[in-house]
Amino acid sequence: MPNTEISQIVFDAVCYVGEDQKKDALVDATESTRLLGVLDSLGVVFLLTELEERLSDQLGVDIVLADERAMSQKTSPFRRVNTLIKYVNLLVDELAQETE
Repeated sequence: MPNTEISQIVFDAVCYVGEDQKKDALVDATESTRLLGVLDSLGVVFLLTELEERLSDQLGVDIVLADERAMSQKTSPFRRVNTLIKYVNLLVDELAQETE
């Protein structure tokens, strides 16, 4: 999967949630934009659900972002936009290797 395509999907989901939650920082997000602290826990769940749906619809990949692996990491993959992009890329790459 092209890294830029995944990045665009993440940015689109972040912007969508930012508009819904009235969080201007997310509407105009950059890779260094914080997610945790800007979104409350329900906002994070909404973002992850939206992102999972977009990844399924646009790339045909079904992954679960909020699982034990994500929650047990020393640094949350949901901390900033760039850490979320890296985590999604990792999961998509692993899924692609499993299906080869």
